[in-house]
Amino acid sequence: MKTRTKIWLGVGVAVMTGAGATQAGPAPHDALAGARTQPAGAAHVLLAARKGGGEAGEAGEEGGPKGAETSLPPELDFALKLSQIRGHLLVGDELVKMGEWKAATPHFAHPGEELYGPIRGYLREYKIAPFEAALRQLANAVKARKSGEEYAKAWAQIDQALSAAEAAVKGKQTDWPTFQLETAIELAKSAAGEYGESIKRGRVTNVVEYQDARGFIGQAEKMIESVAPELEKKDAEALAKLRQALAELKKDLPSPMPPKTPPAEVGKLLGNVARLELAAGKLM
Repeated sequence: MKTRTKIWLGVGVAVMTGAGATQAGPAPHDALAGARTQPAGAAHVLLAARKGGGEAGEAGEEGGPKGAETSLPPELDFALKLSQIRGHLLVGDELVKMGEWKAATPHFAHPGEELYGPIRGYLREYKIAPFEAALRQLANAVKARKSGEEYAKAWAQIDQALSAAEAAVKGKQTDWPTFQLETAIELAKSAAGEYGESIKRGRVTNVVEYQDARGFIGQAEKMIESVAPELEKKDAEALAKLRQALAELKKDLPSPMPPKTPPAEVGKLLGNVARLELAAGKLM
């Protein structure tokens, strides 16, 4: 964690101390090189912010540029992918409750299409029952706009499967609050990458990526709050700053359906993620 933290903070500080929130100042070459291994595609976001266009490039949810191997330890990679599934479903459920079934559909399809394949091996290793069919059932229910009992039943099946997987990961950790916080920070970095990809030439052109970012930040907050009592015992002031940074990130992503004009510059959001990790560093 410490090596990745230093790399990300090198990028984040460059954004936070640059000329305004959108024009990041020069970052050390080694920090930028290292940032290319980060799950959020931090370097892509930073370079986009420098250009003022906010386009992040092709950062993937599975841990960096699409097709690249993750640089995270296996247990953290697994936990991150589970949290990304949760983030997709969180924003998807928001959209369903708004009656935005068409907009919700990709967020229920992507977990099965993009994230389940990479975790198959982890599921076998942790002896977790497969849940691909349940993911597909939920996605089909949303696609068919089957509200009410059928949606609730499909949702409950996935929630149970994910809870079992998360419990298996937790069972192998000696310091769960720290691990949960670390996973949440990696998820927030992913959100920064997704947000950067959603913007092109000063417009929100990819609504799905914007919504991914919102779902990931919402899930990161849930994860942090789940271990907040333990974190408060470590450093109450750092937890307060963590919550402040989360509140700012939620302002950057104010609603499931985005306005055409980006609600926040990419550099501003990236700076808030860096502040989040800066506060988290005192709790690890």
